[in-house]
Amino acid sequence: MGSGKHGLIAAAVTVVCAVTVLAAPGTAFAAPSPTPSPSASSPTTVSNADLEAVRKKLEKLYHAAAVATDEYNAAEEAAEKQSAEIVALAKKIVEGQEKLAELKKRAGAAAAAQYRSGGLPDEAHLLLSDDPQAFLDGTGRVLQGQRATKGLLAEMTRTQQDLEQYAKDASAQWQKLETGRKAKATAKKKIKKQIAAAEKVESQLEEEEKERLAKLEAQVAHKAQTAWLDSGILKDIQGKASEQGRKAVEYATAQLGKPYEWGAEGPKTYDCSGLTSQAWASAGSGIPRTSQEQWKQLKRIDIEDMRPGDLIIYNADASHVALYVGDGAIIHAPRPGRTVTVAGAGSMPILGVVRPDA
Repeated sequence: MGSGKHGLIAAAVTVVCAVTVLAAPGTAFAAPSPTPSPSASSPTTVSNADLEAVRKKLEKLYHAAAVATDEYNAAEEAAEKQSAEIVALAKKIVEGQEKLAELKKRAGAAAAAQYRSGGLPDEAHLLLSDDPQAFLDGTGRVLQGQRATKGLLAEMTRTQQDLEQYAKDASAQWQKLETGRKAKATAKKKIKKQIAAAEKVESQLEEEEKERLAKLEAQVAHKAQTAWLDSGILKDIQGKASEQGRKAVEYATAQLGKPYEWGAEGPKTYDCSGLTSQAWASAGSGIPRTSQEQWKQLKRIDIEDMRPGDLIIYNADASHVALYVGDGAIIHAPRPGRTVTVAGAGSMPILGVVRPDA
């Protein structure tokens, strides 16, 4: 990533991430201030141990919400595909019905012609002819007529079979759509339940305790990032962004400060995979909508080989994703109540790295 981009991200961090500051390559994020010990004169103040328990509880609740959000997004994406398939099948059914009607019309015309000729088949008329030449000429026409009739009947049969298959396929897609609708509704309930529980926990804290909690969260992230950097990982990461990767990073950078919202794909709000999928869509590459499918379907890259624009997948269940921007940093949409921000790439447990434009 160029120095201009580095400066842009560093400036964004100053505005958006007051707790952490993007450092120069190979260095850690600035350590947050220590969490103050509870005052002896404030017996109702939550202790550091209790605050750590609150942090872990919130982490668990928001993680559960993230998993449910992935389920919701997957159901939403499947519903869009199924709806498109149903529309395509409906079009095929209409076209098939029109074709079948035309074939029946042609068959009816052939039957009417046979009736006008006395009801005798062409072969009989041919055998009754006294003209040898007419007999020879007519033989060819009869054979052609027989092939045409057989072809007409065969085409009618195929068209009827196609219509029956289209109807079965459409019915199957409707059933999938209904199943997906129920899955979406269930996931939505899970998301709201987990977020409501987290908000209830946070609402019970005083403002001073919320500030301490924020510092505690930053300390935990800083500790993880420092350990990651101390492993010497950045010495091995020298990859430069591809043209598409650079565009994806530019898109993500422009979203800094926008609120997190589950199920959102912009342009005003995002969830984690909504941000990464839209960043890469802006670069000209469509990728799966959810973090789990991004992990399953995109090419996996060794951490040492990653470059700006690659996606870092987090947690053992691939429930979170971020865009790597270089210098050991990511841009991501963290969770409800937070905004799109810059963070340390090692501040969360890394599952692996995938490359959309591999």
